[in-house]
Amino acid sequence: MIDSTPDSDARVDSLRRRIDDALIDCLSDRAPDLMYDPIRYVLRGGGKRVRPLIVMLVSQAYGAEDEDVLDVALAVEIFHNFTLVHDDIMDEATERRGRSSVHVKWDEGTAILAGDLMLALSYELLTASEALPARPLLAIYNRMVEQLCIGQRLDTHFETTADVSVEDYLEMIDGKTAALLSACFELGAVAGGASDDHVAMLAEAGRQAGRAFQIQDDLLDVTADDENWGKAVGGDLKNGKRTYVTLKAFEAADGDEREWFSRLLDGGISVDEVPEARRRMQALGVFDEARSAVASYTEDAFDRLSVLPDTAATHHLMWLLEKLQARSH
Repeated sequence: MIDSTPDSDARVDSLRRRIDDALIDCLSDRAPDLMYDPIRYVLRGGGKRVRPLIVMLVSQAYGAEDEDVLDVALAVEIFHNFTLVHDDIMDEATERRGRSSVHVKWDEGTAILAGDLMLALSYELLTASEALPARPLLAIYNRMVEQLCIGQRLDTHFETTADVSVEDYLEMIDGKTAALLSACFELGAVAGGASDDHVAMLAEAGRQAGRAFQIQDDLLDVTADDENWGKAVGGDLKNGKRTYVTLKAFEAADGDEREWFSRLLDGGISVDEVPEARRRMQALGVFDEARSAVASYTEDAFDRLSVLPDTAATHHLMWLLEKLQARSH
């Protein structure tokens, strides 16, 4: 594994600020405000900008110019935020990143249209640079969209399915979460002119990193500090969602304990019961298992990322992935 460099924090932060500014700039002349204000609201809502950072750092590792790749990075971030807008409608979530969801601040119809337009803007940006090959980028993107939609459908299907296994869940997040991360590595590699073998290896690295990212998300939904998490801790528990930690708890439990988690998965629990769920999961060793899985999938991703050229951008990318693995909110 390639070690990070002391200036990785500053370099990644600089790239993140550039992405933030460019996201707003690309909408500066768009009208009418009636349609674009909800989109600006979403894009000003913050976020770690992990996906566009991956695109830019991977492409930089292969020698690509920032200006040629920036629009592709913006495309994946706008696409990601489009999925969040629609996810919030489907999940009836009232908050996102500590602010009202779009369908709450405006209305459901506006949120649907804003998401649809963000999808279109994403495609527009993906192929905006004449310096990059449009057809390979579109092929990766279209495959990603299909996988993500299938993953999202599986997620909603699992809500009413009794016999969902941890393996079923991992297959689902390969679409819902890992598909976009995998595409970010692929897009960055293609933009940088990497060989087909490298593109394939990086795509698999992204899938492994996506699994790690989602399992860490599931863990933090139960264990994070509510103030920093940006949404109510225990939301998945209250909604009875099948997640890595809830399914692991159900599989590990027996007797009355199994009945308790069966009730959780059958319709959710009250906010007052969230600390009890946390205590039971801790006793079953679920949190330790989740942390071990995050470490294992992250290590698999790092092994595949060894194909990247030994450049400063590669070091910064490794630093970023290590931070994601260790994040507490």
